[in-house]
Amino acid sequence: MSAQPLKVGIVQHSNSDDLTSNIQKTEQGIREAASKGAKLVVLQELHRSLYFCQSEETNIFDLAEPIPGPSTDFYGQLAKELNVVIVTSLFEKRATGLYHNTAVVLESDGSIAGKYRKMHIPDDPGFYEKFYFTPGDIGFTPIQTSVGKLGVLVCWDQWFPEAARLMAMAGAEILIYPTAIGWDPRDDKAEQIRQRDAWTISQRAHAIANGVPVISVNRVGHESDPSNQSDGILFWGNSFVAGPQGEMLLHASENEEQTMVVELDQARSESVRRIWPYLRDRRIDHYQDLSKIYRD
Repeated sequence: MSAQPLKVGIVQHSNSDDLTSNIQKTEQGIREAASKGAKLVVLQELHRSLYFCQSEETNIFDLAEPIPGPSTDFYGQLAKELNVVIVTSLFEKRATGLYHNTAVVLESDGSIAGKYRKMHIPDDPGFYEKFYFTPGDIGFTPIQTSVGKLGVLVCWDQWFPEAARLMAMAGAEILIYPTAIGWDPRDDKAEQIRQRDAWTISQRAHAIANGVPVISVNRVGHESDPSNQSDGILFWGNSFVAGPQGEMLLHASENEEQTMVVELDQARSESVRRIWPYLRDRRIDHYQDLSKIYRD
């Protein structure tokens, strides 16, 4: 693991149906993070558009784009200009009728360092992602960059300890989760707090169990349901960076657009893993049933 400190930037913002405005917000956030010294900038899930999975509409597939394509060209040029590594989240058109929810990492020289296709695809009220996205087929493979080996996952993946573990076992030095998650506005405050806390606790637990930092970047603002079947989604922000013991290093607002930068002491992962050697003590000779859906 790298022993060098690393400044990380996160860009949390609201979205509208104006793609140009969304891109300008994202670009402004990246530039602000870079001006504060960030060498790694992480964006929220599907930052180019509204979160369109609240309903099932075939015309939405027009938003998808190839990789490489316009967005990777744009963010690649920005990465090169600012000398930063950027983690983006795109609606990938792989072929006609075949689409993925894909995170792409742009190296500081503008090249594509690698990509990750979202593996766990939800299908819940307001989150009809199975209509749009084919599950990923790349697997849980970290992406090597100039700032380290990045274990990039996406949103719903963040609830699964298996995904975090497999990334860590493959050498990921940081776990990264571009995210789009929020409340049903009809939920009472107590339920909202339980959901938000579960989300935060789950990811901080991945940091602890694997001895690596976690970066999770969410959006903010209310987005209406185009089908009018619900009250839409109130995205809860709370983007954060946690250290290898789950300690909060950075915590964004619940409702404000924010660009924030924090320094990671990556040498801490080495020292934490020495005192909490979970990888050493795993009993892989007794984990065979984890490959089953359920033990009947």
